[in-house]
Amino acid sequence: MTSQQRRVTVVEHPVVAHRVGALRDARTPSDVFRTLARELSVFVAYEAFRGLETVPIEVITPIGAANARSVTGHLLVVPILRAGLGMVEGVQMVVPHTEVAHLGMRRDETTLDAVTYLDGLPDDLSGKRVAVCDPMLATGGSLAHAVDLVASRRPARIDALCLLASAPGLARFHDAHPDVPVTCVAVDDELDERGYIVPGLGDAGDRLFGPPPS
Repeated sequence: MTSQQRRVTVVEHPVVAHRVGALRDARTPSDVFRTLARELSVFVAYEAFRGLETVPIEVITPIGAANARSVTGHLLVVPILRAGLGMVEGVQMVVPHTEVAHLGMRRDETTLDAVTYLDGLPDDLSGKRVAVCDPMLATGGSLAHAVDLVASRRPARIDALCLLASAPGLARFHDAHPDVPVTCVAVDDELDERGYIVPGLGDAGDRLFGPPPS
């Protein structure tokens, strides 16, 4: 196992594989695609946050007292607009205490570099755990740039949550951020000349919300 593989967790389960197939299918309509993205985000968050800290508590059941555990601390969820919005609800279904801050980015279609048009991050993230949501880790540029912005505000920890990733994009991302773990549901080997994941699933933003107005 290479050092990169140790920093990438691919969620493997029959029900995940079933949903990934439907997510990839070009015939899947937007409403079903949104449901699948949300459900797969639940699985990704469940795996990514196994290590969340908890404290012991006591709860009262209808029969008596029971020992239980409660998650401590808050998670800042940072979706990269607009496709990242499709993952937020799934993450919030798993993690009990969350806040959301948006990052708006677009890809320069000539250079394939990320350009920020909205920075909704707090100025100081000291002590915060942050999850950056980017459904398609393609070239790795947008995710790396987003993590640059988050890291400059000094968080305690950053996790990257994706649905699909490309092997070249993962390599580029971990060249820039070797200590940030990535959790996803599939890794494809190639990118095409436009920087799209092959076979991938197309443009996640368009499939979630429709093409932007011309």
